[in-house]
Amino acid sequence: MTTPALLRPRLTGITAERVFVRRSLVRSLRDGESLMMAILLPVLLMLMFTFVFGGALEPGGGYVDYVVPGIILTCAGFGASSTALYVAGDMKAGIVDRFRTMPLRSGAVLTGHVVASLVRNLLATGVVILVAVVVGFRPTAGVLGWLGALAIIALYILAITYLFAAIGLAARSPEGANAYGFILLFLPYLSSAFVPVETMPQWLQGIASTQPVTPIIETIRAFLFGTGAGAELGWALAWCGLILAVSVAWGAWLFRRRSR
Repeated sequence: MTTPALLRPRLTGITAERVFVRRSLVRSLRDGESLMMAILLPVLLMLMFTFVFGGALEPGGGYVDYVVPGIILTCAGFGASSTALYVAGDMKAGIVDRFRTMPLRSGAVLTGHVVASLVRNLLATGVVILVAVVVGFRPTAGVLGWLGALAIIALYILAITYLFAAIGLAARSPEGANAYGFILLFLPYLSSAFVPVETMPQWLQGIASTQPVTPIIETIRAFLFGTGAGAELGWALAWCGLILAVSVAWGAWLFRRRSR
């Protein structure tokens, strides 16, 4: 009579999440080119808009105060898009199927990618703000204003990163994930990130004022410069919460479906 094989105990607490977060962070550090671009791209984009376009858009020289929140969200999208490539690469390599045989929660795999992306983007955000201060960015916010702005930025990064992770699961290849997510990177350009909505053509104003990025950017500006966020704060939280909830549910469904 043979003795049945003992099943490995299922990981408890956040052990699995901690392991996959460490895996993704180490992978990010080893991918030096992507990490460098995640930091350099926001800085270069901000300098371009400030010194190349800023004089035409704001002759008084205050354009940097207007554009920095938009630059932060634009580059957060670029940074988060790498999550789709990493997830799609794991799916193509078959390592996710190996993870499925282990006694751990399926969401832990995505959590590792998402947290690593959040850390990268917050690091890039800090660098952008420091460089912006050097070139003339002068927010008037106090401690609470800064905390509010950073909270909204982190919530947006979290939501958009989960969305890109789900796109990586939906795509059949890293190249496909890059193509599917590319359209999302244009949203800040159709918002109040770089110019006020009222300066746009009438038919475009409706799109720019109702899409998710505009209220998020206006809320960040309100926190940084001490103006009242008003209804924009509610819309920003609602959009971030909706994107996050849909992305988490969609990603969990795709993970189970694609892994079988």
